[in-house]
Amino acid sequence: MPRVLTAGVAIALVAVAALGPWIASGPEPASSQEHAPAPAGGASTPPRPARPEVIKAIYLTSWSAATPSRVTRALELIEGTELNGVVIDLKDYTGTVVFRTGNPLIGRMGAEQSRLDLAALVRRFHDRGIYVIVRIAAFQDHHLSKVRPDLAIRDPNGAVWRDNQGLGWVDPASREVWAYLVEVGREAAAAGVDELNFDYIRFPSDGKLDGLRYPFFDEQRGSRRHTIQQFFEYLTSALRPTGAVLSADLFGLVTVAVGDLGIGQILEDALLYFDYVAPMVYPSHYSRGFLTFKNPAAHPYEVVRYSLMLAEAKRDRFARLVGAFTAGPQPGEADPGSRPELARLRPWLQAFDLGAPYPPSAVREQIQAVYDTGGSSGWYLWSPANTYDAAALEK
Repeated sequence: MPRVLTAGVAIALVAVAALGPWIASGPEPASSQEHAPAPAGGASTPPRPARPEVIKAIYLTSWSAATPSRVTRALELIEGTELNGVVIDLKDYTGTVVFRTGNPLIGRMGAEQSRLDLAALVRRFHDRGIYVIVRIAAFQDHHLSKVRPDLAIRDPNGAVWRDNQGLGWVDPASREVWAYLVEVGREAAAAGVDELNFDYIRFPSDGKLDGLRYPFFDEQRGSRRHTIQQFFEYLTSALRPTGAVLSADLFGLVTVAVGDLGIGQILEDALLYFDYVAPMVYPSHYSRGFLTFKNPAAHPYEVVRYSLMLAEAKRDRFARLVGAFTAGPQPGEADPGSRPELARLRPWLQAFDLGAPYPPSAVREQIQAVYDTGGSSGWYLWSPANTYDAAALEK
């Protein structure tokens, strides 16, 4: 999927979209920090098997992926059902990078552990025809906030800030953090993974948010939204040469919201840069009154269907704007085929009890909602405990 897109063209496209009813504000001027070039390098990547057209994947923590019995259980579930993919935590909320890379930049951060032999695990899944996705948490990074407090978000008193879970975050505008995340992605791609999935690509949303101090982000010079959009551009430009599929996790509410939710996330911005965008449309995460429901969690089909209908409508509208804007070759563009294509939607669905019981029927209703809104790219199932019931899945 071509992603040749200059910053000027991208910003102009977003500005055009801002004129429509779906987006409330356009990008702000860039921050004063220099936009550092993406670092070069990276090991050679082993050949990957053919990618399924529709991905149906379950999530595993790195601890599950490091436990032979749990890997065996996951393999049995995948091979006995319609599943064909697995999402594995590679860098979670703790900031731990769970395999040895030998990468100097990652090594300097002191985050590596030998929890997984990633290349061997990827080969095991590939040998069975299973698509492998790794999940990389970006700016929620408790480890980095401790070992590099100069990169951390701080509270009004100057102490390293913590969210409601007691976890530290790093500044989403830090180019050093961006370079670090690129290197983690490069090393994962070199181990043969099929897809790099980035989560927590946003500003904080919970905890005491008033008066937060950022070492690099300056709201007077650039918006949260524009900061995140710049990060999308940097990240995908640097990782595109690895050949790995690139995906982004977004709040489920980006499907229905106008504006960036105060965290910098706009659906259309992500559509410009990634191959797949994964809104986390967990019904339990929608507030009372959504679609007039007292408890949206008790209505999995309706919530997921409505959210994805609006997301697809946003995507269709934006595709028309992109098509109109890039109708002719851009200056210096010899090949019109290099024009940007928009990411496809592949949502995260709820496979855990929260707000209401989630038996197999509730999981299946969400899957059906994906199909009923024209979803042809698949879905990911999220269970924090990594427990999945085959009764929710087709054989």
